[in-house]
Amino acid sequence: MPKMKTKSALKGRFKITGTGKVLRFKAYKRHLLTGKTSRQKRDLSTQTVVHSGDVKRLKQLLRPLR
Repeated sequence: MPKMKTKSALKGRFKITGTGKVLRFKAYKRHLLTGKTSRQKRDLSTQTVVHSGDVKRLKQLLRPLR
């Protein structure tokens, strides 16, 4: 069996923490930023933990990054 490669599209979008959680960026921070409040933009720029139902699938695709 050949080694499983990391999906290149996911490398920049997700990050696995030391404790095994998967982090993602939030949506709605790309354009139309003048209509959003500073607080909204600040909150959108932080990373958040991925929903538990998606973690198993993402970890499998990101396996070599662990």
